[in-house]
Amino acid sequence: MLTLEKRPSDSQTMSYLSPLLAILLTLFSGAVLFTAMGKDPLASLYTFFVSPLSDLYGWTELGTKAGPLLLCAMGLMLCFKAKIWNIGAEGQFILGGLGGGYIALELMEAEGIWVLPTILIAGAFCGMAWAALAALLKTRFNANEILTTIMLNYIALNWLLYGVHGPLKDPAGFNFPESAIFSEAATLPLIFEDYRLNISIFFALFAMATIWTLMSRSMMGFQISVLGEDQSAARFAGFNGKRLTWLALLACGALAGLAGVSEVTGTVGQLTPYISPGYGYAAIIVAFLGRMHPLGILFASMLLALTYMGGEMAQMDLGLPKSLTGLFQGMLLFYLLACDLLISYRIVKVKKSPAVAG
Repeated sequence: MLTLEKRPSDSQTMSYLSPLLAILLTLFSGAVLFTAMGKDPLASLYTFFVSPLSDLYGWTELGTKAGPLLLCAMGLMLCFKAKIWNIGAEGQFILGGLGGGYIALELMEAEGIWVLPTILIAGAFCGMAWAALAALLKTRFNANEILTTIMLNYIALNWLLYGVHGPLKDPAGFNFPESAIFSEAATLPLIFEDYRLNISIFFALFAMATIWTLMSRSMMGFQISVLGEDQSAARFAGFNGKRLTWLALLACGALAGLAGVSEVTGTVGQLTPYISPGYGYAAIIVAFLGRMHPLGILFASMLLALTYMGGEMAQMDLGLPKSLTGLFQGMLLFYLLACDLLISYRIVKVKKSPAVAG
């Protein structure tokens, strides 16, 4: 009989093998899923994971989608390291896009190099302010941050819907729920003229390097790690838990807000109801899949970005719904959590004891 046995200490080997095992299980389940839908499993997996990267356009699109994931995930890493379970990066992303988009619309006639930085700062500030609500509720009223941040996500989405259906809707837009196209001064420059990849990818890489340095070389990073490992030890050492909570949440909100405003001023170019395909939620998977390490998060961002591209490719080439992206992401998270059990537990075979004669 097989059973789970507690390890004497957590397995360092399994902590690295767990994401790889989860990816393999996701691929196997994907093959079974494609077979059940009447598709060739190997050809379908090729279409989903390989075909999107068959040319330079695909690689630039990978960078376009990985950038906001990396920004959000690096902020979430700070929170999760401190055992602050922020599920609100999606709402902070949306508020950043909405706030920055509003400033872009107000500056439609403005010119100068100051316009774009102003919009980006406004977006980051809006994301930070949205995260501040969760920080206030947690530190002042001891509210569970999981519940508050999830609810704030839906409030942010409804604010966006109100804006694009109401005061921010383009009067010349044939009644479509979208704003006017932003001016050139309010748009992020492209890296390559014929592709959508813009300079926001450098924001993400700079944020990754900065947080990597913060967590590995600074006292603040050490305090955040200690707070996450043992709150009692952090209090005994004199670390201010509330201040660290504010710091982690505000940093996460600012990065998610920057990702949101970069999306609307770069890839989208206007406000629409769909400025986020779920980057804030996918970034949670990225943070855990990357083992809370900046380099691992970088590669995990690229993998999750590939699932978005694969969903679009499967829709075009296989006639399957685009929601397949969410299914693959969900399977990946499920298997990752299941495989993480093997970090602290191991599977052992227990022999049945012989029956005692009466």
